[in-house]
Amino acid sequence: MHGHGDEDVVRAHRDSHATMQTGPVLGREAREEREALTLRPGATLARGAGDRAVEEEPDSERTCFERDRDRIVHSPAFRRLAGKTQVVVYPTDHQRTRLTHAIEVAQVATSIARGVGANVALADAIALGHDCGHGPGGHASEDAFDAFILEGYDHGPWGANVVLTDLNLCLQTLDGIRNHSWSRPAPGTIEGEIVSWSDRIAYCAHDLEDAIHAGIVTLDDLPEEVAAIAGVGRRAQLGTFIRAVIQTTNHTGQVGMDAETASALAALRRFNYERIYTRPDSVAQSHAVVEVLRGLVERYVARPELMPADYRWDDIVRGAVTYVGGMTDRFAFEQAENLLGWSKDRLPRGIGRGA
Repeated sequence: MHGHGDEDVVRAHRDSHATMQTGPVLGREAREEREALTLRPGATLARGAGDRAVEEEPDSERTCFERDRDRIVHSPAFRRLAGKTQVVVYPTDHQRTRLTHAIEVAQVATSIARGVGANVALADAIALGHDCGHGPGGHASEDAFDAFILEGYDHGPWGANVVLTDLNLCLQTLDGIRNHSWSRPAPGTIEGEIVSWSDRIAYCAHDLEDAIHAGIVTLDDLPEEVAAIAGVGRRAQLGTFIRAVIQTTNHTGQVGMDAETASALAALRRFNYERIYTRPDSVAQSHAVVEVLRGLVERYVARPELMPADYRWDDIVRGAVTYVGGMTDRFAFEQAENLLGWSKDRLPRGIGRGA
């Protein structure tokens, strides 16, 4: 209960024997010095408390980007990703959620960042936070909320500008989150560019794996170009694409991929769109999600007292979108039943639940 040892050191295990050389604490300043010595020119260096909208005192142990990473991991928005759709609503135990997707993007991004001498902590923070602006039900939430937001609802800017603002993250972290999608302006840092590639690499490989496990497609369906260049399994594909970005970036100084491997990645993404994302069941699922989310926003706009007080803003529509956008899939669908009076037959169907 209380550990093992004496008044000098309490250990977790009675037979602990691992030791290391003693020395000073490797705090923030020491790690900043190490970054300056080891990261390649062009990488983003952590300095002091970082560039934040509200000035802060520097942390004694963590660099500014390490601090951002910790704030994201401990945020409600990040935790709720565990209950949000990646590809299929109501995933089985083995299929990805937005949370597992974010973790896998971070794995790809940190692998690339280490390989090219970029700032691993910044890449990790951007990757973990990049999807915090997603609503329930996958990308269909963007279609649902577009009807209420004048500038349109894009999960990258929404995450950086609305969902994560109270964390007071560094401007470089927010920029990477805001602009990780390829349809957005380029991020301002090498690490942001790395996450843009990492997101696409991760979801192309793991969405295919999930679809195979769900019986939507088979390995035999995979285009020959993809199989020949990147392999047929998630492990081979991730390795191929990660190495391609590392090698191209090291050879050219630009974050990118050689043409042959990039073509294979594009072919895999095209295959996923044609056979997974836009198949009839997926389209029907998306339409059902849009109906649920629009119905909830409209109800909360008409009855603001049904929302927590924190979301009853002067702009009640924006407050309602923020509230509904933060919901998990399960909570949103339960609210559709309880508040809108919908039967389960009107709710989105997923693997094992009618699809």
